[in-house]
Parts: sequence; C-alpha cells; structure tokens
Amino acid sequence: MMDPVRNPFAPGAGQRPPELAGRDRELTAFEVVLERVARGRPERSLVLTGLRGVGKTVLLGELRSMAMRRGWGAGKVEARPEGGLRRPLSAALHRAVRDLALRHRAPDRVDEVLGVLKAFALRATPQDAKLRDRWQPGIDAPTVAGRADSGDIEIDLVELFTEVAELAADVGTGVALLIDEMQDVAPDDVSALCAACHELSQSGAPLVVVGAGLPHLPAVLSASKSYSERLFRYLRIDRLERADADRAVVAPIERENATITSDALDTLFETSGGYPYFVQAYGKAAWDAAPMSPIGIIDVQVAAPEAETELAVGFFGSRFERATPAEREYLQSMAELTGGRDEPVGTTQVAEALSRRASSLSPARDSLLKKGLVYSAERGKIAFTVPHFGRFLLGRLVG
Repeated sequence: MMDPVRNPFAPGAGQRPPELAGRDRELTAFEVVLERVARGRPERSLVLTGLRGVGKTVLLGELRSMAMRRGWGAGKVEARPEGGLRRPLSAALHRAVRDLALRHRAPDRVDEVLGVLKAFALRATPQDAKLRDRWQPGIDAPTVAGRADSGDIEIDLVELFTEVAELAADVGTGVALLIDEMQDVAPDDVSALCAACHELSQSGAPLVVVGAGLPHLPAVLSASKSYSERLFRYLRIDRLERADADRAVVAPIERENATITSDALDTLFETSGGYPYFVQAYGKAAWDAAPMSPIGIIDVQVAAPEAETELAVGFFGSRFERATPAEREYLQSMAELTGGRDEPVGTTQVAEALSRRASSLSPARDSLLKKGLVYSAERGKIAFTVPHFGRFLLGRLVG
C-alpha cells in the first residue's frame, strides 16, 4: 500500500498545490508589474477572474510571496458581501506597513503613517458606527487627524494609499494590496477603489492592487467606473491545459519516488476536467487507493467514488445547503437544461422549464447571485460559479 503520510496532494480551500502548474503567464505578468513599478514606470493593477476551484486564492498567495521577496509591503483582504471595506483594508495595510517598517530608518515617519491608517480605520460609517466603541484596530500609534478620515471613502482611500505608497517609496520598494472575492465589495467601496487606483496610477505611486473574483467581476468594476476597463489588466484563470494538468500530478508523485501510468493520467484528466482543485482531490484519492507504484488506471477508477463523495460533502454540498428550497429548484432546473455541462443557460429557459413567469423567479435568481452560487455570464444568461456543479445536481437526482 502507498504510504498515506507521503501523499503529496493537497485539496483544500486556498491551499497551495505541491506543483503550481499552468500559471506562468500570471506570474510573469506580475513580475513585470513589480519590475516596472520598481523603476518608477506607470503600471496597471491586476484583476484575476475565474470560476471557483481554479486556484485564484492560491495564485493571490503566490503573488503576495513574490512581492514580499522583493521587499515590498503586502497585505491581503477577503471581501464579504455584508461588510464594509475600512476594517479589513486597514488590517491588510497595517500588515504592509509593518513589513516596510523593518527597512525604514525613520520610526517617526512610520508612526505617522500608522496614525493616518488608524484614523482611517476608526472613521465610523452608518453600518459600523455601533461597533466602533468596542472595536480597536490594534495599531500602536497615536491617531493622526486630518488625513484619510473625512468619512468619504473615495477621498480617504486616495489619501491613505498615497501615505502608504510614499512610505514604500522611502525605502525604494512598493505596496501590494491583494483583494480576494472582489465581486463582493460594496458598490461605493468598489467605486472608491477604482478612483484611488486611478489617482495613484497617474502619479506613479508604488502601490498596486491585485483583485481576484468570479467571472462577472469586470462587469462589476465597469458599472462602478467606466474607465476601469483601462485601469486594470484582466487575466482569466481557467482549467489547466492537458500538459499542465499532467505536470501537476506527475511532478509531486515523482518527488515521492513513485510513478503513474499514462492511461491513469488520461482518466484522471477526464474525471477532473483539468480544474486544479479537482486534480488535487482525484490525485489524493488515487494515491491512497493504489497498492503500489505505479499508480494505474484501475487505482484512479477505484478512487473516483471516494473523491466524489468528499467533493459532494465539502465542495458541492456545503454550497447547496446554503440555498433555499426555491433556489434549489432554480439550480436543479439549470442543471437539467445544460445536461450537467459547465455552460450558461438563458433565464427565460429556466422560467419556461419551471412553468413560471421570469419575474416571479427574480428573487431566487438574485439571491443565488448574492450567495455566489451563480453569475450572470451575459445579458439574459446565467451559469454556475462552481465547475461540475450541474453534474453534482444531476447525480443527486439519480441517487
């Protein structure tokens, strides 16, 4: 039996795979951004888009590490639909300023920037005013009044980003702010982020934003500021090409002095669809199922139900459980109309299939959009945000 302790695969939310295959384009693009900013040249911020399970969060972590290896300050935010941006953003930039402080020779200047950051964090908004008295940002510096504390998030972000970027310029580096689930940022905050990025790109300040979100994120940004199409460089993250999917499997196995047959790789690619999360899930199950090296096609076939059971609970099931009965009916209809394939379906088709008026289904559809279970692929079309979700839903019917 293959040693389960040595199993190299790592399926998990945001967990870095043992071999980060197929993402050279994105890593190279960010390397260019870092180098251009270091030379004082203007550069656009980046936005990564794609379905769930393609590795956007993993990639954000890798980009953060790249920035930190160059001596940049780096902080990461995970946006939430119900939360404002001030608190998580201040925590992320606090981390970035602490990174920069290790190299800065003027503690008073660092404290001044921290004081501005603290003022920004404590500036109450209607939704968090009642929390202000019992929440403190954990910044050990006196508050500096008069900057980034007007209460207008657009003005305040520009001033805060400028302060932090100037601190980075003092030590010859920059700041990377990474925002995951960017489609969940509130409309006013999205508008402020775009305005701040626009202002800083014009001044050449060394601060870049790297956002990641679902496929409709470009439309969210464009609806906020028309110039956002030119403000960001958009990179679509998709399933792995066959050669990259094979490398994601073969390289970790070979590092454990084991092998896998070519027909086993064929089956693994077919079942996983090349989606990085699924590659890890099926790879892990195949390793555990194999009695010895090489891992063969029978091992992958035997392991598939085990992997699918785990995915059904942790990856698909947890999302399905968040849907109401009306929303589940909508999802089920989408799955039936697409035959379980990962493709968009017309909202009018769903209404016809359910023998309902489209307007009566709007609440269920809008709620599914807010929960991040579906996205608007184009006008009048809707699609699952989770690969293979339709296949999972059809499997439930059969089961």
